Amino acid sequence: MTDSNEDYVYDDATGEWISASAAAASVQDPDVIEVRDAVGNLLADGDSVTLIKDLAVKGANQTLKRGTVIKSIRLTGDAQEIDCRYEGIKGLVLRAEFVRKR
Repeated sequence: MTDSNEDYVYDDATGEWISASAAAASVQDPDVIEVRDAVGNLLADGDSVTLIKDLAVKGANQTLKRGTVIKSIRLTGDAQEIDCRYEGIKGLVLRAEFVRKR
């Protein structure tokens, strides 16, 4: 049984009523951007990722094959893009939806 003194608020993201204390705990700093991979894992600077799809690299005449490991990624200010290095390709930026955390 729940505590009758606790307030509940409607969470638009989940469509459920949650306790006010849980809602306050879930509020994040608006300056912090979460970058998630294709399966929902949280990515951070320095993580290694694996490509889940063959990607043709524009301007490099090269295709990165599925399963390629990219080491030491860097997060950009965008929640969908990660900056990384790969041999022979300068300034490689990948979409987070095409990678999986290793």
